[in-house]
Amino acid sequence: MPATSLSVPSVLDLAAHLDLVGHEVGISSWHLIDQRRIDAFAAATEDHQFIHVDPERACAETPFGGTIAHGLLTLSMLPAMVYEVMPRVAGERMGINYGFDAVRFVAPVRAGRRIRGRFVLQSMAERAPGQWLRTTGVTVEIEGETRPALVAQWLGLSVVG
Repeated sequence: MPATSLSVPSVLDLAAHLDLVGHEVGISSWHLIDQRRIDAFAAATEDHQFIHVDPERACAETPFGGTIAHGLLTLSMLPAMVYEVMPRVAGERMGINYGFDAVRFVAPVRAGRRIRGRFVLQSMAERAPGQWLRTTGVTVEIEGETRPALVAQWLGLSVVG
């Protein structure tokens, strides 16, 4: 079934979640990735590679025309985006980031650009009583560009009951 974007409430029962499998659940708002955010990420991660934090050098020595965001900064924006669009399971006591089956950084995000996430619920499987493993396909788009910043399969565990 092709993905179609849906308008969903912020909380759904389990049966409604299962009905969402195979559908694009939502598209987040745009998030600005400016130099201030890139610099803060560099400080937090101690990754000060010049392509991220030195606009003059990045302009002169890279094909990007300036600084670019760390790929991991782009990835770290996913929680902000997913909270905007992905419904919680009714009765969920907690949600746990379970990791990623795949992450690919497809195109660089230049400083000053905006990104948004598209989320497709790919599967929902019961791992144990009251524990549901959700696989979400994610594409992070860069405003005005045809290639996405990243694509990923994101795993989340919902503990219900």
